[in-house]
Amino acid sequence: MIITTSTAGRCPTCGAATVSVDDAEPWCAGCEWNLDAYDRQRRAPEFGWAWVDRWSHRLGYRLTRRQFTHLAGRPLGTGGRSAAAMVTAGVSVLLIGAVLALAVTGVWLIVAFPFPNVAVLLGVALLGLAVALRPRFGRLDPELEVLSADRAPELFALVDEVAAAIGTPRPQVIGVNGDLNAYATAVGLRRRRVLCLGLPWWGALSPPERVALLGHELGHFGNGDPRRMVLTQPAFTMLGSAADLVRPVDTVAGGGIIEMIGEALGKAFQWMLSRLLFGVHLVLVAVALRDSQRAEYLADEMSARVAGIDAATSLLDTALGHESVALAVRREMRAGHGPGRWRSAVAESRAAAGGRLSLLRQLSVREESSLFSSHPPSGLRRRMLAERPRHDPLVVLTEERAARIDAELAKEYEQIRRAVAWSG
Repeated sequence: MIITTSTAGRCPTCGAATVSVDDAEPWCAGCEWNLDAYDRQRRAPEFGWAWVDRWSHRLGYRLTRRQFTHLAGRPLGTGGRSAAAMVTAGVSVLLIGAVLALAVTGVWLIVAFPFPNVAVLLGVALLGLAVALRPRFGRLDPELEVLSADRAPELFALVDEVAAAIGTPRPQVIGVNGDLNAYATAVGLRRRRVLCLGLPWWGALSPPERVALLGHELGHFGNGDPRRMVLTQPAFTMLGSAADLVRPVDTVAGGGIIEMIGEALGKAFQWMLSRLLFGVHLVLVAVALRDSQRAEYLADEMSARVAGIDAATSLLDTALGHESVALAVRREMRAGHGPGRWRSAVAESRAAAGGRLSLLRQLSVREESSLFSSHPPSGLRRRMLAERPRHDPLVVLTEERAARIDAELAKEYEQIRRAVAWSG
């Protein structure tokens, strides 16, 4: 990562020299002038039209900063439900009611009229539409390697300790995979709680950072995240499914001019209806994700509570250098080394970053702000934690205990290491 300090330009607000990281649009590190700039060269398009993407970025940036200002310095777990959460829940209830109405009407038309009858055909169509639009509650990832308490007793005990310390339910399923990531989710109508630890990520973290990671992920079981609640799932899926359902598709060509005109008119109507439904879907998701970002801040607070501020902020800084971490871990895997060496390589990468971290944190506020991001920017998350009161960690993971956990997962570590090595 190359950092350059501009000598030709000065901040028009405070007069300080502007800075840039890796050819990003320059900004002022002091007053953050131009940090909200839309950097088209470094940002993947969201809509495909430059002016819409620029407007979307600016709006997402403003909403993100406004939420941070609103939450900073106040208890994140109090204050009741946000307006975004209430809108999401309300719309979800309406959508569920609409699907139930379609199903009930379809069944009534089928049983109320003798067959054959046009009403029966309409009833079958309405019932099929209700089935197609039903809420989806997710399934267990087939690639998840599910662990048992007998197989990994130390890991399960640590998870239980962290859950008890932050006052959240324990996961009902604990598993691992080969991703440089971790997640907590709920699947099925009964919302079975699932914790997944990506072993390249877990193995690359120091013991305090592992506790912070568990605190954050388990915090999602008690922070009201709408992505994991059964009542709010329809807001994220149903209108998008409806848009896909009515999207026009090409059919077999043939027929006369009348049929061609009718088909063109039908496709035009389907296209407009599909775009309308998808537009409403995007608006609803953007609103719902405001509350998801609040939930991420709360999960970070739970992480800091159980592991300490230093461990929680260190975890965020490690995540900020995700690409460097991935390169370091992959290099050590291909060299045949285990998680102990992964951690050393990541620590060396962090040390090499040095003073660049403060600029990368600022740049993340620009590059990670979006209407459609479920997470606040890493820089704001770290800043939020840095302003919290300091306290001793509730759970301490020693090097010896971390080594015992790694020994329990030795088989899974080796499988993932070989998969990476074989991938070239």
